[in-house]
Formats: sequence, C-alpha cells, structure tokens
Amino acid sequence: MAHGALAGPLAWTLARRLLVDPRSRLLGSSARAALGASTLGVAALGIAMALMTGYREDLVNRLVGANAAILVDVRALEGEGQAAAAIAAVPGVARVDRVRYLEGVLSSASAEAEVTLRAAPPGAGPLAPTPGESARRAGGAWGARLGVRLAESLGVEPGDRLRLAVLSFSGGRPRFAFRTLEVTGTFASGFSEFDRAWVAVPPAAFEGLPGAGEGVLEVALDDPSVARRTAEALRTRLGPDALVVPWQELNGSLFAALDLQRQALFLLLGLIVVVATFNVASTLVVLVRERMRDLGVLAALGLSPRGLARVFLLYGGALGAAGTALGLALAWAISWSFTRFEVLSFGPEIAEVYFLDSVPLRLAAVDALAIAAFSLAVTVAACWLPARRAARLDPTEALRYE
Repeated sequence: MAHGALAGPLAWTLARRLLVDPRSRLLGSSARAALGASTLGVAALGIAMALMTGYREDLVNRLVGANAAILVDVRALEGEGQAAAAIAAVPGVARVDRVRYLEGVLSSASAEAEVTLRAAPPGAGPLAPTPGESARRAGGAWGARLGVRLAESLGVEPGDRLRLAVLSFSGGRPRFAFRTLEVTGTFASGFSEFDRAWVAVPPAAFEGLPGAGEGVLEVALDDPSVARRTAEALRTRLGPDALVVPWQELNGSLFAALDLQRQALFLLLGLIVVVATFNVASTLVVLVRERMRDLGVLAALGLSPRGLARVFLLYGGALGAAGTALGLALAWAISWSFTRFEVLSFGPEIAEVYFLDSVPLRLAAVDALAIAAFSLAVTVAACWLPARRAARLDPTEALRYE
C-alpha cells in the first residue's frame, strides 16, 4: 500500500511542494535561473528551426509556383501532343504547358542586362503572358512582362520599348538576331533570380530566333510534395526515352545543403539546451543540501530510495517541462511577429544570395515535438545523478545534518 502511494500521487505531491516552496530564497533563485536558462535555450533552438523550415518551404513554394513541379523533355518521343495528353491524364496533374527558354541581352535607352526569356502560353503560371499580351504590338513589337527588379535596373515602364539581342554560332562564326519588345507590365514572384533576370513573352515571339529549341513540358501538380511519386508514374507511362525531372532533383544540391545546415543547427543549438539542463541539475543539488533533514525524515518514515529518486526526477522533469513549454511559446511568438511584420527582409544584393526577398519563420509541429522530446530527455538525464545521490541518503546521517 505504501509502495503504491509513493509511486503515485505522493511522489507528485512532494515534488510539487519542493518546487513551489517559498521558504528558501537560494532554492527559489536557483529554480528561477534554471527555468530561465531552459526557456532561452529551447527558444533559441525553436527560432532556428522555424527559420530553416520557413526558408525551405517558402523557397519551394516560390520555385514550384513560378516554374513547375516537374519538367518533362519529350523530344525523343513521337507526338508531343499525345505525350501532353498522357501526362494530363495522370492523377494529381493540374496543368501541362509547353515552355521554351532562351538567353539574350535586353537593352533599354539607359542600361542593358543579360536575361532569360520564358515563352509560354497564357495561363502557364505567374511567369506567363496574359491573353492581352500574346498579340503583336503596334510597329511589330512583341509584348513582354519583366521581373520587377529587372524593370527597375533597366529603368523602363509599361509602354517602353526594348531591344533584344540573341547570339548564336553558324559555321563557327557568331551571328546576332534582334527583336523589339514592348514592356506590357511586370511581375513579382518574390524569388530573386526570376525578378531580376526573367522576361515572360508569348511563344510567337521566339519564331525565327536562333537557339530557340523545342522546349520542355512543365507539369503543375495539385500537391507538389508528391512530385517524385508522380514523376515515377510519368516515366512508366511515357517510357524510358522521356526525361522526367521533379523539382527535388532539379534543385537537389540546394535542398541537400539546406537539410545538412538544418541538422547542423539543431545539433549546435541543442548544446545550449544541454548547458541549460546543468542549471536544473544544480538546482537539485541545492535542494538536496537544503532539505537534508526533511529528506531524512521522509526516509525514516518509509520513503524508499527509489521513491526518493522518483521525487527528484519529477522535480527536475517538471522544471524542464515548464522551461520547454515557455521556450516553445516564446519561439512561436517571435516567429509569428517576425513573419507578420516581415522583419527578415533583404535588399537586392542580399536577396541574390538567399534567393528570396524575405524569409518567414514557421515553427512546424514536428519540429516543436522534436525539440520538446530532446529537451526533456537531456533534462531527465542531467537530473539522474542528483536523484541517485538523494536516493543513497542515510536517514541517520541526514537527521544529524545541520
């Protein structure tokens, strides 16, 4: 009966009484310091994970949203139209567009820039011309929508005309082709490379330009996260001659580096949480010293060594759990405020390095659970030695303790 009581509510009651005991200033100060250190350590780890998660998710959303989830090169196949129809019939495929790309130099009256031209039909994503921009403009110019930063660097506005120069080689000698484009508008994808170097034009604008190949089929999915699985289905349907590349493989090195950085940050900042647990352990040492006579009385009344160790583990675990909860709440609040007010926004030069104009912070549930599990595990581990020391307490020595 005593064993059951000590294993149940009594152990919790003793741990709670020790945790909120107002009689000791030293113990209270030590507990508050441990709580604060644990809170700050968990918050730092949570903010770091929120930063990496938000950056990765936003990067994927803007890459896939402005471009495509899967690229399919069907030049080795017969009948591009049949291939497009076969792709569209695969479950999960939202849209299939034939898109061509071309490199060139775009010149305005005051500046010039190397650009990537994307020729796609209207409706092929946000980087495609609108129906009104697909017709030839007055004077033979084709309409073009520029990335917002490209338009700023060239100093142009809607209605201005630009000169496009495309370089090719024929017979070992360079050959230039020129085309006049009229600015019909701008787009802002939030992805730095697109906004500073891409131009959306109608497919007819490529006619007669050297280097304008057959292009590829861009496949938009209802759920981009299943791109690998859908790519396998497309390979099965189209045959081995079709080149099918999901976005994970197209940007594999970038996302592999992000995943490695994420793991490294978790391990490095996890050391802060580990250090914070020593404050919890030191609080238990102070508790053993200050409550030596009380612990001796409990042991003399029948509290077993295992029950005594359980009290201290519950005390340390409760302190660590409170710090973990407060740290995660603080991390969520900071992440929300940083995202709401776009605190992590970059200028053009820095955006070229990080690819994005701004980075949101998102504390995912799986990250929060991983941080909580890690924090509680190291806290209990740190509390084990002080708890064992308390369990080995000799009641006769404790009752003589002054």
